[in-house]
Order: sequence, then C-alpha cells, then structure tokens
Amino acid sequence: MQNSRRIILRYKSGVAFLITAFAAFMASGANAAEPKPWQMNFQPAATPVMEKITEFHNLLLTVEVGIVIFVLALMLIIIFKFNAKSNPEPSKTTHNTPLEVIWTVIPIVILIIFSVPSMKLLFFMDKAQNPEMTLKIVGHQWYWSYQYPDHGGFEFDSNMIPDEEIKPGQRRLLDVDNQVVLPVNTEVRLLMTSEDVIHNWAIPAFGVKLDTVPGRTNETWVKVTKPGTYYGQCSELCGVNHGFMPVAVKVVSKDEFKQWVAKAKKEFAKVKAAPVKVVEMNTPVQAKVR
Repeated sequence: MQNSRRIILRYKSGVAFLITAFAAFMASGANAAEPKPWQMNFQPAATPVMEKITEFHNLLLTVEVGIVIFVLALMLIIIFKFNAKSNPEPSKTTHNTPLEVIWTVIPIVILIIFSVPSMKLLFFMDKAQNPEMTLKIVGHQWYWSYQYPDHGGFEFDSNMIPDEEIKPGQRRLLDVDNQVVLPVNTEVRLLMTSEDVIHNWAIPAFGVKLDTVPGRTNETWVKVTKPGTYYGQCSELCGVNHGFMPVAVKVVSKDEFKQWVAKAKKEFAKVKAAPVKVVEMNTPVQAKVR
C-alpha cells in the first residue's frame, strides 16, 4: 500500500515538474528579444510589420496543414482501398478530365487568394508613410556603422564584443560595444547600404531582413512598440567573419532617447583635421646636377 502511494506521489511530482518546465519554457520565449535554446516559433513581435508577418505565417501554416491532412487521407484511401488484395480487378480508366481540371484549378485559386494578403504585406513593409526620424546603416567587413542625420549627423561603429571581454549578463556573439538606440513608438526610416560587399541587416523581432548593397541604398522602416534590447545578425554570407556581425538595438522612452542623443553628440563628435598650411615658393627651385 505504501509502495503504491510512493509511486503515485512520484508520478504526480514528475508531472508537475514537466508542466512547470514547459510553462517556464513558454514564458521564456514570450519575453524573448533574442534567440532562445530550442525555440519553436518566431520571436515575439515588437513592430506592426512583424505582427502582420506573424499573422500571415499563421494563415499559411493553417492552410498548409489542412492540405497535408487532405493529401494524407487520399493516400491512405488509395493504400487500403485500392491495393491488390482489396481490389483484385483494377479499373482500366487512364484519364479523368474533370478530376484533372479540379486538381489544376484549385491550387491556382489558393495561390491567387494568398497573393492578396502577401502583396498588402509587401507594400506595408516597403517604406515609412510618415517617418519621424532616419537611421542610416552601413555594412563593412565585418562590422556595422550607424548615422543619425536628423540628430546632428553623428556616426559611430558597432563591433561585436570579443569572448575574452564579455561581462556577466552580456550575450556571446550578440552584444556589441556601441548599441543602436531608438525611441519607442516612433516611426523610423531605415536607409541601408554597404561599403564593400553585400551584407544583410536583420532583426527577427522587428520583421526586418534587408540586404545592404554597395552603391545602392535600400529602404524600410520600423516602429518598435515595446522598450527593450533586441538582437539580430548579418544574414548574408559576406566573408570569413560573417558570423561575427551582430546587431543590437536598445529601444528606450522618448525622453531617454533625447538624453542619449545629447550624450552621443559629444561622445561621437567628429574631430576636424587641422588645415594644411601651404608654403608659397617665390623663387624657382633649381635642381642640383651631379
């Protein structure tokens, strides 16, 4: 009797542990602004663009699951109903025009239906309608530089923190020495280009993944609705250190952003080079002949 009680208690404690662990796993993903171990879904959306991407993904996934179940059901019917044992005298029919029309037209109709929300999403994420500020992003081998043209035009480089300099709480391969700082609930125009090869500036929580191309300026936008720190990486093979070009964006309140801008203008102020003095020669220089 006691043994059975012990078994039941162990079983209950094991189930409770699994439920708690699963809840903690789901909760950790719910607050993620970075990739998590064994993550099963997108990072939580932090912009209207990512919210619409998630909605479109869920719609596609639902339809795709329905199609897979339907095809699987057809295959099972064929396997069990039309095998040699159940159907010793097979049909001699080789063509069925109505059926062929149906399985050709239905996929076309599905694709046309999907094209409507797809095009709406592409146009929505293309350009900012009423941008309040601009952030210029330049890719280099292998780091990023950022310019704030609407706030004095200061510029700074952003490099990954090496492993030997990582401090407690910082993310390996994700944290940088100078983070991008943006104000919350602000429509920001992103202008992207590159100095050398093609890079790709990507932050999953923002729904942004855009190439930076030498000699070309690509544009997109973000409006982050939740303060926090968001991480991304270069998503285009750009050379031997491609995996060491992280992106870190800190989103703060508008008052904190103003304070940061005032500090950044001093910290990242450009040092003007001293003018070069030109010495005028009044007499011609005669070359010495040896």
